[in-house]
Amino acid sequence: MIKKLKQLLLGMADDATSGLDRQNTLELAVAALMVEMARTDFNEEQSENEEIKRLLKAHFELTEQESARLLGRAQTAADEAVSLHEFMCTLRSVLDSNEKQKVILMLWKIALADNRLDKYEDHLVGKMAQLLYVPRVDVLRLKHQSQMENAPPL
Repeated sequence: MIKKLKQLLLGMADDATSGLDRQNTLELAVAALMVEMARTDFNEEQSENEEIKRLLKAHFELTEQESARLLGRAQTAADEAVSLHEFMCTLRSVLDSNEKQKVILMLWKIALADNRLDKYEDHLVGKMAQLLYVPRVDVLRLKHQSQMENAPPL
């Protein structure tokens, strides 16, 4: 009886730990995609990195230090990754359609952080949206939304 109780408690602890691991994996996957977006035009600017930190902080409710640390981990993960496949698989399996759209919106915001949209950035957002099964009509709506939010006031 006591043995079964210990196994049950250990199993519950493992579930809690795996939940944290899943959250960390999710955060890293989103951040790595953001890093790839910033690098796509072959001109990674400070404004894009600042936007990544701001978006990570807001989306995952992180502190300034946590978002900076996550950005550093994501840059390393992106450097070591052979492709975006591992990140996309994580997001595809964990996120619902609304959350996937939020990721696409954040990618648009990074693409527009330097106030210009490069053709490679545009293509990469479209490709990532396809891999996440986000409909093209939503991708275009999110692009427009991001452009409107990024536009200077009149």
